[in-house]
Amino acid sequence: MSALREILVSEAGGGLVLMASAALALAVANSQLSDTYFAALKFHIGPLSVLHWINDALMAVFFLLVGLEIKREVLDGRLRTWPDRILPGLAALGGMAAPAFVYAAVNWNSPETLRGWAIPAATDIAFALGVLALLGSRVPVPPRSS
Repeated sequence: MSALREILVSEAGGGLVLMASAALALAVANSQLSDTYFAALKFHIGPLSVLHWINDALMAVFFLLVGLEIKREVLDGRLRTWPDRILPGLAALGGMAAPAFVYAAVNWNSPETLRGWAIPAATDIAFALGVLALLGSRVPVPPRSS
């Protein structure tokens, strides 16, 4: 149990849990257990369903923390000057636009699913941070500073 605890509290632990959870959710949602999976997402805890707790509460807290981290970097960190903001800003813009364009290209002929273009644009940051956490010390400090 101690080895598992060390992995989970390490920098890579959060990334590992995120990637494993995403893979498991994809597998279950596309298996014979999909009805149970989607019923669990509709289960209510207090006034909201599990899905709403995830989308409206947990993701809001996550994006608040990301925004606070960006604000800290702009005020006191590596993004203090405009020249230092250009490349990360363009990378962030591309990181939002590219997934949205790919999603739109794949779903172009389906008006119902095309409406979901913003989802990959917004959620890629969570997976990017998860990958950075998994890579740990193999990634230079500036990208991992959050």
